Amino acid sequence: MGADAKTAMKVEMTDAAAKRIARIVAGDPGKTALRVSVEGGGCSGFSYKFDLVGDRNDDDVAIEKDGATILIDDLSLVYMGGSVIDFVDDLMGQSFQIRNPNAVASCGCGTSFSI
Repeated sequence: MGADAKTAMKVEMTDAAAKRIARIVAGDPGKTALRVSVEGGGCSGFSYKFDLVGDRNDDDVAIEKDGATILIDDLSLVYMGGSVIDFVDDLMGQSFQIRNPNAVASCGCGTSFSI
């Protein structure tokens, strides 16, 4: 994979997401990271899944920032390349949100998308 392909596959985490992940993991003994994966389903074709985990798999890519770690497996990374993972706290509530440049459509709740 060339340098351009690696850059395209990169996923970023905002400061707000890092802060929230670090706080969640600190309050859950045995958990060390937030796993983000892409699964088939949802009203738009694919959906994001978030899990707290205590270990890494061999195919995981780790995104680390300010003591927080996000793990994404190789297959999910194909669909998430270039994305930004954020944590939003607004009038609609608190949630992790993914700004995915690969998505051509998404549902109203922001948890599913199509490519």
